[in-house]
Amino acid sequence: MPDAPLILLGLVVVAALAFDFINGFHDTANAIATCISTRALSIRNAILMAAGLNFVGAFVSTHVATTIGTGIVDPGHVTQIIVLAALAGAIFWDLVTWHYGIPASSSHAIIGGLIGAVVAAEGFHPLHWGGISKILIAIVVSPVAGTLVAFLIMLAIYWGFRNHHPSPLNRAFRKLQVFSAAFMAFSHGSNDAQKSMGVISLALVSYGAMPVFHIPVWVIFACAVAMALGTAMGGWRIIKTVGSDFVELQPVHGFCAETSASAVILTATAMGIPISTTHVITSAILGVGLSQGRRKVNWTVGIRIVWAWILTIPASAAAGYFAFSILSPFLVKP
Repeated sequence: MPDAPLILLGLVVVAALAFDFINGFHDTANAIATCISTRALSIRNAILMAAGLNFVGAFVSTHVATTIGTGIVDPGHVTQIIVLAALAGAIFWDLVTWHYGIPASSSHAIIGGLIGAVVAAEGFHPLHWGGISKILIAIVVSPVAGTLVAFLIMLAIYWGFRNHHPSPLNRAFRKLQVFSAAFMAFSHGSNDAQKSMGVISLALVSYGAMPVFHIPVWVIFACAVAMALGTAMGGWRIIKTVGSDFVELQPVHGFCAETSASAVILTATAMGIPISTTHVITSAILGVGLSQGRRKVNWTVGIRIVWAWILTIPASAAAGYFAFSILSPFLVKP
């Protein structure tokens, strides 16, 4: 019969893959909301395309996974129960925000859950404040970058095509938006799938299956499959919020937002920074809206989104803290 630590490891792997699956349908909107709202693609085709390219994107690198596994907490202080509690906290917040159609960050949910579970178990000393500071800076910088890049590209498009009639221009950009949506789906997979890779590898080190932290190939493949399947399930509540409720989009706007967001996300992936794809695409849509004037933005929806951004790490940290408090009496530390 398998020993308790091995069973606990199995629970952690299942929970991490469940988180990746939920991340897939929770964050599907990041890649495809704009191309659905502008009717560049049907819902079915958009979701299938996003699922495939999320899978491919997950194989790009493991820099972000390494940051999750070693840059936030000291792996030597992490146990299986801590990882399981962190995932429980992140999954709880993801499901709450998905239920209400709020585009919160799955990336920040797992970071918050991990911080909360570690503090509940070991206190604050195992936390790597340098790595956490880098993530907090990225929380601020990445949406600003998404807004600014989209705003400037949109102004450049307006100027470059100022003498063209809107109708044929939108028809052309509706075709181009298929490629920008594909680019967005690929970039989403390149950053978001790596969070669960880092968590599973952290659990493997804790169990003793690996002497040093690295990302096994089977972990990469399993996380890629889980995210692709979750993406295929879709997430219409958040697609509606991002794609139509926030800013009314035409194909040229969708193309600009997706291209800008993808560039920011892939830059962060190359740097190993776990940013929120949700924050970046939403801020890029804001930049597109601002290029048309402040009245084009639904500020009521925008304020609700910003509050979700602010609350995600504290709320998921609290959920991770309480999850550890609930689980620890029933589970034996390995």
